[in-house]
Amino acid sequence: MTTLKLDQFLPYRMSIASNAVSDAIATAYRALFDLKISEWRLVAVLAEDGAMSQQALCGRTRMDKVTVSRAAIALAERGLVERTPNPEDQRSHLLALSKPGWSLYEQVAPKALELERRIFEGIDATELARFRDMLARIEAGVVALDP
Repeated sequence: MTTLKLDQFLPYRMSIASNAVSDAIATAYRALFDLKISEWRLVAVLAEDGAMSQQALCGRTRMDKVTVSRAAIALAERGLVERTPNPEDQRSHLLALSKPGWSLYEQVAPKALELERRIFEGIDATELARFRDMLARIEAGVVALDP
């Protein structure tokens, strides 16, 4: 029988690394901008892609419906996103950044890039390019598992 060694099991190691990065970033976002990671992800996606439904945000961020819903409610309560009826589906709404939401994005984005730079500063550009490529292939491999 083959024994699983958790510290050598790549999905586990990826999860641990991801959690460590997310925790470090979450601490900074919470302290500087009073944002949770899920809230920042919605702000960033809406800034990049424009208005979208919560269902579309779930797909784009790979977060579950409850997490997206809670983040959307928190952002709406702070006036950072606006909800409008979805002309393609009357049962849903589109979320879009408000003017204060755009202002917040313009403050957070440079800090996010700085944190990324600091986390990966010990890795050269060629290695980072290969890492990005590997992540894309891993994601494609996961998609291929989905029936």
